[in-house]
Amino acid sequence: MTTRLNPYLQFDGTARDAVTLYQRVFGGDVELSTFGEAGLSDDPAARDKIMHAMLTTPGGLVLMCSDTPPGMQHAPFTGSAAVSLSGDDDAELRGFWAGLADGGTVTLPLEVAPWGDAFGMCVDRFGVHWMVNIAGAPTPG
Repeated sequence: MTTRLNPYLQFDGTARDAVTLYQRVFGGDVELSTFGEAGLSDDPAARDKIMHAMLTTPGGLVLMCSDTPPGMQHAPFTGSAAVSLSGDDDAELRGFWAGLADGGTVTLPLEVAPWGDAFGMCVDRFGVHWMVNIAGAPTPG
């Protein structure tokens, strides 16, 4: 197996909703298990929370996530990290952008940047920061 770098996001009880959104945006298959299924919690408030979820897309993207484990404090990102998507498939990346920005906040509109690519930044409805770069994207007209 080749070494891969996979984003692993942690949520405060919204991992199931987040991975459902990401599956809608990116396509692919989701595998998930809960803290209860793993025998890590008998607490009714925690047993159905996500211990581990993995989204694998037909294009090879892998995104993992979980809810904060029982007994631990959730420590969300504060914008010091982002998940970056880049490539040259204009339609695909614009579709990803639209899905991620829907219900979230656009912090930098997706438009042609000084280096000639289309670039934008947003925070999705779950607080995850995203950057999208479309190589050599045509100027919107």
